[in-house]
Amino acid sequence: MREKLAGNGIKIMIIGITGSFGSGKTTIAKMFGRLGAYAIDADKVYHSLISPGKSCYKKIIRYFGSDILGGNGHVDRKKLGKIVFKDKSKLVLLNSITHPEIIKEIRKIIKTKKEKIVIVEAPLLIESGFYKKTDKVILVLNKKEEQVKRVRKSRGLSEQAILKRIRTQMPFKKKPAFADFVIDNSGSKTGTLIQVREIWKKRGV
Repeated sequence: MREKLAGNGIKIMIIGITGSFGSGKTTIAKMFGRLGAYAIDADKVYHSLISPGKSCYKKIIRYFGSDILGGNGHVDRKKLGKIVFKDKSKLVLLNSITHPEIIKEIRKIIKTKKEKIVIVEAPLLIESGFYKKTDKVILVLNKKEEQVKRVRKSRGLSEQAILKRIRTQMPFKKKPAFADFVIDNSGSKTGTLIQVREIWKKRGV
C-alpha cells in the first residue's frame, strides 16, 4: 500500500504523472488542472531549490565547483547537465542531493492545499521513490521522435543530448509495472484530453 500524505486536514488524492523526457507530462498536468486538480511541477520545485542561498545550491557548489555558475551567480543548468549526463556517478550524486529536498518541499506544498486532487508531475517519480507516496500513478508515453522534437523546441538541446538524457532514466519498458493508468500522447491533443477525462472519471474520489 502506498503511503498517503495528509493535506491541511483534508483528504487529498495524490496522482503522480511521469514519463520519458519530452513525453508531454506538463501538457497533461495542465489538462488535469483545468478539471479541478492542483498541479505541482517537480522540475520547478527543483529550480527553486537550486537558487542562490538555498541548501541544495550550497551543496551543489561544494561538490561540483563554482564553474557551473552563470554570470548572475545562479546555477547554469546547461553547464551542470553537461557534467552529470556524461558521468553516471555524478548524476547519482546530484540526485542524492536534490531528491530528498524536492520530496520534502512537495510534501510541504501538498499540506497547504485545499483541492481534493493534487497532481505531481515528475520525470523521476519512480526512480526517486516518490511514487510510493502517491495514490495513483499515470505513465505518459510518446514516440521518441516526438519527444526529441518537443525538447529541441523548448530547451534547444541537440538530439544527441536529448537521447543521452532519456537513456539515464529507467528503461521505459519497466515503468508500466508501476502505473495505474497509461496515457498515449502520440496522437492529437483531443485524443489525449479524452484519455485524461476518462482517468478523471475513474480516479476513485
